[in-house]
Amino acid sequence: MRAVSVNGDAIVVTSLLWQTTATALRAGDEAMLIDSPYFPDELEVLPTVLAQAGFEVNALLATHGDFDHLLGRLAFPELSLGVAESTILRLQEKPGEAQRDLRNRDNEHYVTRPRPLGLAGTQSLPVPGKLGLGAEELELQPAEGHTDEGMAVFAPWLGVLVAGDYLSAVEIPMLGPGGTVAEYRATLTRLAALVARSETVVAGHGPPSSREQALRLLDEDMDYLTALERGEGRPRLPAGRDNTHQRKVHSDNLARCGGAASR
Repeated sequence: MRAVSVNGDAIVVTSLLWQTTATALRAGDEAMLIDSPYFPDELEVLPTVLAQAGFEVNALLATHGDFDHLLGRLAFPELSLGVAESTILRLQEKPGEAQRDLRNRDNEHYVTRPRPLGLAGTQSLPVPGKLGLGAEELELQPAEGHTDEGMAVFAPWLGVLVAGDYLSAVEIPMLGPGGTVAEYRATLTRLAALVARSETVVAGHGPPSSREQALRLLDEDMDYLTALERGEGRPRLPAGRDNTHQRKVHSDNLARCGGAASR
């Protein structure tokens, strides 16, 4: 795990697995953690790492309901977890899904944990909407397409956008269960306005990006979605994201779209 300060009041922690990010934001004496790293030792040291940097975390958020973004409760079991209303519906309609997915991945990677993931008391947040942090307010915007639920979180006083599983420098757009090209495109359109107001954009996987880098990623992702809609079997993938695994992601995307490769 590595931790990088992208602002005096914003720290991005990156897990060794999937380059999964967690972002700590601070306003005055209050701090909030958005999303989570994966490995148990990363989660164990996370409170100490943040406290040493002056971030006393008193609230948790998750951008969406995929298990690798919900693990903040394992680092801060005394805190409740806030998620979008749409994510609450996913957790209610598919009880135990996140825990099962986590167990399956843990078994795959030979990971053992000191306690199971508990999501009782998870709080629903209205999205779009605003959420107070100290004397400041976070802006919450809907972010569907990767899944059929979720949100992006913008801290205007810091110029930091936490985008969830969008605008990644290491992943092409990925359509998970319930995700659609139309919703993904709509989310990118909404994010464009927030990126223009940002200094730093934090994707759910991969390194933080500058405004200019994030706008380039957004354009590349829009172009990819167009190729996906056309059913292209071998589209040109963006530099840094054209590898065997991302080609498999594209094949999975095609299957979810019900499209056959046309070229």
